[in-house]
Amino acid sequence: MDSIHIRGGRRLKGSIPVSGAKNAALPLMTAALLTDEPVKLTNMPRLADVRTLSKLLGVIGADISVESGTDSDVMTLHAKDIKSTTAPYEIVSQIRASFWVLGPLMARCREAKVSLPGGCAIGARPVDLYIKGLQKMGAEIDLVEGYVHASAPKGLKGAVIRSPIVSVGATHTLLMAATLAEGETVLENAAREPEIGDVARCLVSMGAKIEGIGTSTLRIEGVEKLHSATHRVIADRIEAGTYAIAAAMTGGEVTLEGANAEDFEAALSVLRAAGAEVESEQGAVRIARNGERLQAVDVVTQVFPGFPTDLQAQFMALMTVAEGESEITETIFENRFMHVQELARFGANISLHGDKALVHGVDKLKAAPVMASDLRASAALIIAGLAAEGETTVNRVYHLDRGFERIEAKLSACGADIWREKAKQ
Repeated sequence: MDSIHIRGGRRLKGSIPVSGAKNAALPLMTAALLTDEPVKLTNMPRLADVRTLSKLLGVIGADISVESGTDSDVMTLHAKDIKSTTAPYEIVSQIRASFWVLGPLMARCREAKVSLPGGCAIGARPVDLYIKGLQKMGAEIDLVEGYVHASAPKGLKGAVIRSPIVSVGATHTLLMAATLAEGETVLENAAREPEIGDVARCLVSMGAKIEGIGTSTLRIEGVEKLHSATHRVIADRIEAGTYAIAAAMTGGEVTLEGANAEDFEAALSVLRAAGAEVESEQGAVRIARNGERLQAVDVVTQVFPGFPTDLQAQFMALMTVAEGESEITETIFENRFMHVQELARFGANISLHGDKALVHGVDKLKAAPVMASDLRASAALIIAGLAAEGETTVNRVYHLDRGFERIEAKLSACGADIWREKAKQ
């Protein structure tokens, strides 16, 4: 497997173009199954997860073409004919978002056979909310040999669905299913993440009738057919937040081109409290630190608009060198502290107490060979390596390629001494 090497101690200075959001691009791709006309997505990130989902959509029957630009791709998906309503284990086990084809397939074909999902090992993340929601819309569902078998011979019907907890995946799935259902569907306690709004706006441009975008209550009036559309994927707030944390970690100054501050304001607020300078303007965010030591800040991960769980590991890396003690509480996933033992290899002082991590800041980190356990932990280890004395080697970086586009190239352009070593064949 590839590894990434970092010689720490260099300040970051320059501009980083923020890629299209992975967590918007993937559901937008599945939404293309709702119509037999082409859907064009611009500002698409070049990620392993995008390639994996493309394989699955190809199996289902979508023709996919990609035009490469300077910093992003343009992808056209045309699911004129659905050749298969089965999403096989071999693909779904690689990427959790592929399970989201369940909603569009049920809406358009009235049947689906989808393997239970895989993805990062950061907790159980059950799919019962997806299933219960579709059942309220009239679907008959069985679990057989690791597959969800769903059918609605007479089509899905509108329903009022209140989720007991906020679930991004369930909101995506039920939102897409409702666009072609008969009557009105109301999703209460729906996820409010910017990526949900991005998908909803694309669906509206395809002819869907959706009210309440950006709120916790979505009203969808089903239509008979959706049509072609062109849509630009929003900037990746998690990538932007990761580079903002990296700039604060190194004491540098970085402008995040294309970032929308409102989409990750909770993270920016925490960085301000830690001592970083944050300035935002239309289409860009600037992060700087003048060299003074960071201050410890407590964080609790929450659903949007709270502090995102996808930045928890990166922020923990930052707090390892802050003055004082910070308490980081993880409320979203029960198994998302696997990076702690790897950060300890740098000399970090972290103790775990259930869903809380107490981080006692140290004066400096020292380089070490480390191994990534999941996508966001990979970024945390790179952030630690940027500040550590000596040469750090981050192994098992295939996780990183699932969600960060050319991270070593973007950091190198800002002065980081970082490079990738290809695995020997």
